[in-house]
Parts: sequence; C-alpha cells; structure tokens
Amino acid sequence: MHLREVDFGSALPVDGYGADFFRLGGVAHPAPLMAVAGQVQSWAGYDDADTLLALAGRVDVLLIGTGGQIAHIPASLRACLEDAGLGVEVMDSPAACRTYNVLLSESRRVALAVLPVG
Repeated sequence: MHLREVDFGSALPVDGYGADFFRLGGVAHPAPLMAVAGQVQSWAGYDDADTLLALAGRVDVLLIGTGGQIAHIPASLRACLEDAGLGVEVMDSPAACRTYNVLLSESRRVALAVLPVG
C-alpha cells in the first residue's frame, strides 16, 4: 500500500476538538464556529442564519455538526438555507469534521458549521 500526505493547500482542516473548541490548521478556536476554505469565524448557532447564508454561491454543501449527538436542526433554518441554494448535510460534530476534511482533500466547495461536542 502506498500512503501519501494529503495537501489541503490554503484550506484549514480540522485536526482536533474538545468539549468547547475545534482545532483547525493547528490553531484552537472556541466553539461553535464556521469554517470555509482558509477562513474560520465564530458562529452563534442555529439562531445565526446570516453567517451561513453568506456562504450561498461560495459552497456546494454545508455540513452542520449538531454537537456530540446527531439531532435535527430547526426546520425553518434548513428551509432558509436550502432556499438560498445551499446543500445541507446534518450529522454529529465529530462526523461533520471528518467529512469536511475528506471533502477538503478532494478540493470540494464545502463549509462546516459545528456546535461543541461536550
């Protein structure tokens, strides 16, 4: 088997997380947060649709991490995001981080919005 190191370019992959933080590109950021390409910013959670709506046209899929357990996001938030043309995938935050990294490694247009795991 041949192993090769993944080159994320200028994107910042998730390389760790704890109860109240996510580490992207080696730097810890307080949770919740939103990440896209080489940018990380705070996200105020489900009540902060504007931060996510700003991604319309920039990404094809938005991964939403619901914390330590998978949960439904508010139906109104999902409808608002989908109406703006964002593909929304909901999963627990650890799975969202792993999926984000895979899609980044494939140079996909992806964003991540995650709630704390603990």
